[in-house]
Amino acid sequence: MRKLLVICGATATGKSALAVDCAKILQTDVISADSQLVYRGLDVGTAKPDAEEMKGVRHHMIDIVGADENFSVSDYERLALPKINGLLDEGKTPVICGGTGFYIYSLLYKFGYGNAKGNEEVRAKYEAILNERGKTYLHSLLEEVDRKSAEILHENDVKRVIRALEIYETSGKRKSDQNDSQEPRFDYLAFAIDYPREQLYERIDKRVDAMFEAGLVEEVRSLLNSGIDENSQCMQAIGYKEVVVGLKNGDNNSTMRDIIKLNTRHYAKRQLTFFKKMKNLVWLKPEQAYADYVIKLFNETV
Repeated sequence: MRKLLVICGATATGKSALAVDCAKILQTDVISADSQLVYRGLDVGTAKPDAEEMKGVRHHMIDIVGADENFSVSDYERLALPKINGLLDEGKTPVICGGTGFYIYSLLYKFGYGNAKGNEEVRAKYEAILNERGKTYLHSLLEEVDRKSAEILHENDVKRVIRALEIYETSGKRKSDQNDSQEPRFDYLAFAIDYPREQLYERIDKRVDAMFEAGLVEEVRSLLNSGIDENSQCMQAIGYKEVVVGLKNGDNNSTMRDIIKLNTRHYAKRQLTFFKKMKNLVWLKPEQAYADYVIKLFNETV
């Protein structure tokens, strides 16, 4: 089985820099696994790495869709897997880097759905609900009947959310209780940097401050002026949705900044909860988070 190196974990922990340094040693590419970096025009609020930060390492899955487009986990899987297989075919070790756990899992595993048969009528019903009420409402329906599956499936992954609802309605059994499979696609070893909570929060605060200094408010205003709907998928990201609301309410930058810091902290806690369940994950102390050490462990373990 072919192997991958995964750099994951909470926001503001230095994943991108570590991934680039590892990729340079391995002479390979980085596959981004971040649900906001896919959007063109969302640069400041996503802390999108620039050419200097990439250090000449080729990055994939960044700036691949317009800000007015929807993009799902299934879309990510469809586009990213060929990049990974292409690198592996060249004898290279892809470096997966990001904090969107659902993206990473879509690459590492094939997900099966037991023996439940499909039902076009039920599927069409939920597709109609999606079009009328939106993906958040659709996901809330799944939370009501199958909380475990709802915790695993992101609301953007509407195809799998609908499939889980379809399974429950047609069989009376939760998808999470059925004989689902998670078949590994690749051998891998993952690393995450484990900052003490207060230190992580300090890093988050500094990052948000830097975003405002770099022009986050101006970036959001420019996106809105270009015709991007405030309700579009990309504008629901932390940093963007708060500025949208702040601009509508006439809030000052300080107020928006504080709300973004708080929401980012909450998001980081959810990321940590998600990745703590991940197999083959090595938690690094901050002083261990350098490429030579990671590559050494990777070569010894995989």
